[in-house]
Amino acid sequence: MKNFTLLFNTVLAVAVAILFYLHFSTCNKCSAPAASAAGKQGGKFKIAYFDLDSVENNFEYYKQGEKAYYSLEQQKRNELASKKDAYIAKAKEYQAKGQNMSQAELATAQQDMAQREKDYTQDEQQKSQELQAEKFKTLQDANKKIQDYLKEYNKDKTYAFIISSSADLVYYKDSAYDITNDLVKGLNDLYKPKK
Repeated sequence: MKNFTLLFNTVLAVAVAILFYLHFSTCNKCSAPAASAAGKQGGKFKIAYFDLDSVENNFEYYKQGEKAYYSLEQQKRNELASKKDAYIAKAKEYQAKGQNMSQAELATAQQDMAQREKDYTQDEQQKSQELQAEKFKTLQDANKKIQDYLKEYNKDKTYAFIISSSADLVYYKDSAYDITNDLVKGLNDLYKPKK
């Protein structure tokens, strides 16, 4: 029994030694291409970041676009509100006449109210789609300006990546690589708001 245990432990020790050898020889082969890729870039791999919220709050062009969007949104809300007020006024008018209306007039009034409601619903949907399209266009335009500026900002290839950070995506960031202030200043200099 002692010989069996000794033989079993020896076989296990040899197996562990072989596994260690295979593991470390494989890892050296795997890390060699990564090391050579880093060597091609001069051994530096920097990632810069900017806080998108700060850019949105301080980039004048973006703030101007947001202001125009909210103005358009308010205009469309006012148009819908006046249409709704007209619908309510017409409903009250029909209610006031209700007892004195003939069967044909009542049917016509019901058709009129159904058509007004349908028109209002369609108008509301159309305005909502227009607002979504305008919001998307505003965001795309601002993002394009940020991307174009960052290409120019990083023309010397200082950074491999420039990302926008968000509190729920980035858990740690070194403030030495924060380019938010440079980005906001450069964007505002490049895209001065029209007055």
